[in-house]
Amino acid sequence: MSAATTRSRTPDRLCAEAVDLARAAAEEVAAPGVVGEYEGLVSEGDRVVTHFFACREAGYRGWRWAVTVARASRAKIVTIDEAVLLPGPDAVLAPEWVPWSERLRPGDMGPGDLLPTDAEDLRLEPGFSGEEEPPPNSAVSQDMAELVEAEDAEVTEGAPAHLAVAPTRGSIAAVAEELGMRRARVLSRYGLHSAADRWEEAFGAKTPMAQAAPASCVSCGFLTPIGGSLGQAFGVCANEFSPADGHVVSLAYGCGGHSEAAVMPKPPQPAPPVIDETRVDPFPLRPSPDSGSVPVTEDESSAELGHS
Repeated sequence: MSAATTRSRTPDRLCAEAVDLARAAAEEVAAPGVVGEYEGLVSEGDRVVTHFFACREAGYRGWRWAVTVARASRAKIVTIDEAVLLPGPDAVLAPEWVPWSERLRPGDMGPGDLLPTDAEDLRLEPGFSGEEEPPPNSAVSQDMAELVEAEDAEVTEGAPAHLAVAPTRGSIAAVAEELGMRRARVLSRYGLHSAADRWEEAFGAKTPMAQAAPASCVSCGFLTPIGGSLGQAFGVCANEFSPADGHVVSLAYGCGGHSEAAVMPKPPQPAPPVIDETRVDPFPLRPSPDSGSVPVTEDESSAELGHS
């Protein structure tokens, strides 16, 4: 260790004794009654010392007033270098600033908000540009244009290379437009994997709902398939009673609203009545002639009197 390093770590005696000078400088910068008790010093270099005073300002717990004093070489007068408010080891600090692009979370956007995407966004890659190379023997190909210009011939209106060609059915441009790829940028492989990880975490096989489900979505009648490569592992739930209604779900996801989870039982049929109250039994006003023990008689007078 050199002598210069030793001197820089040893506080200068005159600078270390200038505590009152440092306090006066701190009280001049701070509000009245804010500068607290003395908390020590630290050597900043040759004849440079920083004195610390506690801060009594509300909301600045753990902060300290730091007053740096210095002395010129072979001088006996100590002067003030600077007085600032600095956080201490136990100071309450604001969280580290994070750019808005990293603070944004799903669901933070509202009506009218615009979310720009980075030109180098890893989730996107260039899509179909729309420029289709014509066949070599086409009238608008570069080779035919050079041939026409060389022979000084004019077979079309204007230069053939500058003629507009509408994409015909079955061409690359028509197929790209039909597949939805005729865009400036499409999802990259990284973007596809990122989306799949989010959907798998929200509505995947490892969720508690899927663990308790009687069957998976791959056999559910409410599952609506989606196109593209993601359709091999995901679909859209169309069951209004499901917690995933309208969401992209994994084919391994499941819930209690599965179309084949339970069959609705038939309504029970009432038992036949013991007494049929809907039937009418006829009762004659007079007994039948053969219903009693009195024999039938032809004498009306005796029949009216009865028998003894």
